[in-house]
Parts: sequence; structure tokens; C-alpha cells
Amino acid sequence: MTIRVLHVASELYPLLKTGGLADVTAALPAALIELGADARVLLPGFAGVAAGLADLRPIARLERSFGVNEATLELGRLPGNDLPVYMIRADAFYARPGSPYLDEEHVPYGDNAQRFALLGWAAAQLAQHLDPAWAPHIVHAHDWHAGLALAYLRAATRERGRAVARGVFTIHNLAYQGIFPAQQFGELGLPADFFDMHGIEFYGQLSFLKAGLYYADKITTVSPTYAREIQTVAQGGGLEALLKGRAHDLVGILNGVDYNVWSPANDEAIAARYSVTRMSGKLRCKAALQQRFNLTQKHDAPVFGVVSRLTEQKGLDLLLAALPEIVARGGQLVVLGTGDASLEAGFARAARQHPDAVAVELGFDETLAHEIVAGSDVIMVPSRFEPCGLTQLYALAYGALPLVHRVGGLADTVTDASLENLADGTATGLVFERFEPDALTAAIRRAFALYARSRDWRETRARGMREDFGWAASAQRYLALYRELV
Repeated sequence: MTIRVLHVASELYPLLKTGGLADVTAALPAALIELGADARVLLPGFAGVAAGLADLRPIARLERSFGVNEATLELGRLPGNDLPVYMIRADAFYARPGSPYLDEEHVPYGDNAQRFALLGWAAAQLAQHLDPAWAPHIVHAHDWHAGLALAYLRAATRERGRAVARGVFTIHNLAYQGIFPAQQFGELGLPADFFDMHGIEFYGQLSFLKAGLYYADKITTVSPTYAREIQTVAQGGGLEALLKGRAHDLVGILNGVDYNVWSPANDEAIAARYSVTRMSGKLRCKAALQQRFNLTQKHDAPVFGVVSRLTEQKGLDLLLAALPEIVARGGQLVVLGTGDASLEAGFARAARQHPDAVAVELGFDETLAHEIVAGSDVIMVPSRFEPCGLTQLYALAYGALPLVHRVGGLADTVTDASLENLADGTATGLVFERFEPDALTAAIRRAFALYARSRDWRETRARGMREDFGWAASAQRYLALYRELV
């Protein structure tokens, strides 16, 4: 039988992207369709989504609107691959300029509980034939925004006395939990006993993430190592006991890379195309990057790149502390990102002090992200914790050695260029163990030492470029999980 699966999320590349979630919700459904599944996506009608979908047509009026005048369900398709996408049109909730989650003061919107409850409720309605022409066997909810979908699904199952659909919940980042005041529970329209320790109550408040974890039939997260880490006090975010109790339902499936978007041989955003057998274009990309940022045009100065949110989670406080090491040894650093004001100021100050060696662009620019990955020799991902990480996978594909902290998905995807691994022919990047400035500094010194041994460098780079982290294998594992449930 053909498995019908509805992916429920808040973002979808290229319509709306604030992080890796959007890349996954675009690539995974497409990969599942290639394997013969019938996959669709449900999104809130944010401005970028409403403007970017093709052939939108109304499907149904939503009977519950959580406080807005009117909400309707529409169906369109994603231009480029024709992925079917349902969209909730509720302009009072979603048609706001700027961030989908925060107001101009960077404070979460006061009605986020209602905005994302509507998303979850609509998903459960689709499982009950809100669209007469299509209903899913599996509702696959992503991150806290979609967590209530599984609570509404469980409530519907209880009411009908049979499962209307099975639920899968994917944790992309356990640190974001969707916590709201307990007094908002009454507005959600869930059975009273769902506000319970065995339910969506979390230390006296509501947690949309916990709802997803508690009511899902299966829980996945985005790398095998992260699946183990979140069952510990250090990384469980207060949910480790629940996750440990559900360990038999929890599986780590590595995120993939969409090589249609991230391939140096076909990338129109970069200065010159190249491949593992024709690398000359990589040098041209490096020269173009140095020129773009007015850095000294030195082809033998290793360029360290950062494409990241500028937060302590991403370990960029460590990088700021280790930055003098890069400059002192004749390297260069290019940073693209936005985030904590103190980190933004710190990197901007370093760029003023060393204009020929350090460059910073605050903000996010997808094209520039490609240019930095293509033009860098090393991509820095020194995260404190990292569920999967996609940046290191892009780096491998583009022949930029990832320099990573051994944690989460970084531990699962990058093999350290130790002497043993170089001798065995398994090294693909640089890995440091302790999350401390001196450990990162030592890894940077090892990067310079490896760069000076050009043959070892070239072999390590080529090995990384030959790695295959495409979506096919991961999509197979998701499909097997769905079949097990259905």
C-alpha cells in the first residue's frame, strides 16, 4: 500500500527559513515521494508561504479559529518540485512582517500558543478527512510548533475509539520547548485530563514540545548520538526522564543533504564550479570570497568560514576567544550570521582591528552562505550541543574541512584527522573533545599543521567530498518507521 504522510511544520525552504528545519521539511517529503510514498506538508500561512505557493485553492473552512475571525485551509504546490502543500490562511495570526515567531522587539508574540495550536488542530482535522480527497495514515510533526498536532490526534482517537492516524514527532532541537502559561490551557480545547504530568503539563506550565513527545507513537531525532544525549540530565532539558522512559520508541535518524541545492559542481551561486576531480574552481571561489570582503588576496592563507546563528549554543563564544590564534598564524576568518548582541559586537570589533584578516556580515543571506562554504578551507562548527548540524555536511561536499566539537550529529558525521585516521584513510575533518577555548585553539593549530602538509590536506578534502549524506538512506528509515506503525 502507498503510505500517506502529512508533515506538519512552521517552515519550508525556499518559502521561509530561519534554520535547518526548513531544509529538512523541503527535502524529506520529496525523498519520500521518490520512494513511492504520498507525502504532503501543512504550514501556517506566513507571508512568505502565501506569496510563494502556486495554484492555491480553498479546501475547507476551519471550524475552530482560536480567536481569529476566520481561518481556512488551502492547498497549493511548491514551485520547482510540485510538492503538495496545505496552508492555513488566518491573516490575523500569520500575515505579520518580519520574524514568524518574534515581534519587532525580538520578543515572542503573545498569541504564539493560539497561532501554533491552530496548526496542530488543523493537522488532526486533516487526519479526519477535512480534505475529502486526501487523509494521511501518518501525521509527522516537526519541533514544538507542531507538537499539539499529536495531542489533538490522541484526543480524536479517544473520542472515536479507534486511531484516526498514527503520530511521529521529530525533535530538531530540544532546547526550544514552546512553553506557555498554564492559564492558556483552557483556550486549546483539549480534554481537561491532558493538563497533567502525564500529558502537556511541564513544571506548572504548558509545553508544546512535551505534548509531541508524550502523545507521539514514535519519536525521532536528527542523529543517533543526539538520541542518546537527550536522555541525560546534561542535555535533556528537563525532559530526560520522559525520553528515557520512551527509549524504545525513540530513534536517531541522521538528517540528509539536498545535493540538488548543495553541490559545487552545479551551484550557480558560487564564483566557479568544481568537483572532487576538478578542484581549480575552489581556488577561484576562495579568491572571490577574499575580494568580496576586502581580505588580503593570499591563496596560501587558510580561510576559516562561519555560517551560523551567533549564539553560545553554536560555540561562537569559544571561537571569539580563539580568534587571535587564526590571525597570528596568518589565517583569515569570514563570519556570516546574526544573534546575540555581545557576539555580534565581538566579531565586529575583531573585523575592525584586523580588516585584512577578519570579515563579518551580520544577517543571513543564502547566496552568501554558499559563497562562504565554497571559498573557505575550513568551516567552523564548534557547537556546545548540536542535534544534527547541516553546515558540516555542506562543508564536506564543498571541500571545506569541518572543524567540529565531538557532540550530537557532528560526532556522527566528521572523522578526525588524527595521525591514525590519516594513516587509515578515514579522516574527513578536525574534531575536538572538550568544550573549552584551549581545546578549540589546539584544533585550530592542528588545522594549520594539516594545511601545511598539502598532500594529506588534499586527500582528507577529497575523502570528505566523496561522502554521501543524501536523503535516500534517511528517507528509507523513515518509511520503514511509518510502515511499522501502519
